[in-house]
Amino acid sequence: MKKKLHHRKDSQKAKKSSLKKEIARHVKEDVKDFKEEISRDKSLLKRLDDQPKHGKKHSEKQPKHHKDPKPKSKAGKQNKVKIVMEEFKAGKLHSGSKKGPIVTNPKQAIAIAISESKRSKKNKR
Repeated sequence: MKKKLHHRKDSQKAKKSSLKKEIARHVKEDVKDFKEEISRDKSLLKRLDDQPKHGKKHSEKQPKHHKDPKPKSKAGKQNKVKIVMEEFKAGKLHSGSKKGPIVTNPKQAIAIAISESKRSKKNKR
């Protein structure tokens, strides 16, 4: 009976040692995979840093006093806002369609005017 116990202990030790070896092999593979991922990530980050920002090279920075290239308002937009505000003052501006309620809030009238100016701008293109 002692031999059987001794034999059982040896087989358990052998299983543990083979399991430890398998775990060590698995960990080594994981470390290798992680190192490869890190090197790929570093190369991607380097490529990202090498690209110019906003499509311009670093040497082509604009001076601080440079104005915004797009004007804040255009004549067509101003005219449309003027027409809509005149409708509002006359009490003929409706929200939604002509069947909708009459607009009484000046802020709502301005919102409608800006929306219509954008809509007319799209139709001209």
